[in-house]
Amino acid sequence: MGLTEIYQKGKRVLAEKEFGWVLDAVETGFISEHDRRILDRYTFRPQYIDGVEPKTTCSVLDVELATPVIMSAMTMPIPAITDNGLTDVAQALKDVGSLMWTGTPIPKNLKELVATGVPIVANAKPFRDRNKVFRDLEEIQKAGVTWVGIETDAGQGTKIHDKLVAKDCAPLSLHELKAIRKKVSCPLICKGVLSRMDAEKCVEAGADGIVVSNHGAHTLDYLPHALQVMNEIVEAIGDKAVLIADGGFRRGSDVLKGLAFGASLIGLGRPILYGLAADGREGVSNLICEITAEMKRIMSLIGAEDPGKVERSMLIEDP
Repeated sequence: MGLTEIYQKGKRVLAEKEFGWVLDAVETGFISEHDRRILDRYTFRPQYIDGVEPKTTCSVLDVELATPVIMSAMTMPIPAITDNGLTDVAQALKDVGSLMWTGTPIPKNLKELVATGVPIVANAKPFRDRNKVFRDLEEIQKAGVTWVGIETDAGQGTKIHDKLVAKDCAPLSLHELKAIRKKVSCPLICKGVLSRMDAEKCVEAGADGIVVSNHGAHTLDYLPHALQVMNEIVEAIGDKAVLIADGGFRRGSDVLKGLAFGASLIGLGRPILYGLAADGREGVSNLICEITAEMKRIMSLIGAEDPGKVERSMLIEDP
């Protein structure tokens, strides 16, 4: 099943589900359309002569991956799409050499997901009850995850249309981030950074990685796309933390644009759901493989030998 067919079928199946509304955006819906507009502002500068034979493998925080295309943080609504949905996704991502990222609620079968052998990151949300946050962090680490994520952008919970979905949250302080860092023994990733100021605080707190993300359009309306703030974040933190980006990435061309701006990995949220809805485990595997193949094809003709050598000069910005 090709990528276009996966998207068409997946969207059609999910639209018929009772929970289909969770794929929509906060309040006005601005972010979803804006993400696409930003990605479409950039075209490629080809180097047809002396084309390269690229590879897509990469190593990030000692995790070896076959592709820089990974799953963005989410748990719901995967279990509602198909029986054993989370396990199917884990096995699919393992098959293609990618990485799984779960959100909240913490999957009840997190240990089983880890046992599949796929690298797994699990998120904790900044609940107002900070004791619960630390209990969640302990539970996640006991499951044996690869990295731990903390949602720095969910201080007012999450919202879809006019409905609050995740409640009882409160913004984290730098002091609390430092306390979290002390409680996490594996790499800590701060998710949901969209400014130089927050990036600098995450690095000061000891974060190993930062996800530049507008949280799938589920926190605040009128947030920028990751590409709009990558320059200031890269300038602020340099190589002090690994950068990951997500938000509206759909094709291999989109992934390359994110890498060109300085991201090491690109996360996919809704596309994973479309793949699972379209064809279960095979749908997710095909999704990652198709996007990676698109990316590799373009890399060969823009002079990028591997994901770490995709440079900003390979893009042309529309005036």
